[in-house]
Amino acid sequence: MPVRPFVPWPDKRLRTPAEPVGKVTDEIRAIWDDMIDTMEAMPGVGLAAPQIGVMLRLAVVDCSTERGRAVRMADPEIMAAGPGTFDWEEGSPNLPGVSARITRPNPVIVTFTDHHGMRTRQTFEDLWATSVQHQIDHLNGMIYADRLSRTKRDMLLRRARKGS
Repeated sequence: MPVRPFVPWPDKRLRTPAEPVGKVTDEIRAIWDDMIDTMEAMPGVGLAAPQIGVMLRLAVVDCSTERGRAVRMADPEIMAAGPGTFDWEEGSPNLPGVSARITRPNPVIVTFTDHHGMRTRQTFEDLWATSVQHQIDHLNGMIYADRLSRTKRDMLLRRARKGS
């Protein structure tokens, strides 16, 4: 499958909520396959479809050390979060050369439609939870920098524009 190019910041698609997928089809499965290949080529631990210009609520996450364990999600929703937190230095291929330490709820319980077209519920912890939340942010038209204070966000975006 092809590795797809990333939408560069500040493309408006990165600020636009993605459309619901609904039914999982062979076309959706092919997009997921491309997303996994693209995520592995980064290399990264997750990817949301809007990051490659596909404006659908699709995400893939693979935080395994051995790789090849990607979770394919359509229309994911966080149902419960916490009570703990997890900190991680987050970055994005859409905003290369910069990153920021983000604190997110841990664990999270997420419902989504899987690659079989079944609605499922799964608990994600630690880096898996962070990556799932990061991808859902992308699906909602947000980037990780939106989780920073205004001052820190402005500094990060200024550094990104300069090429770090």
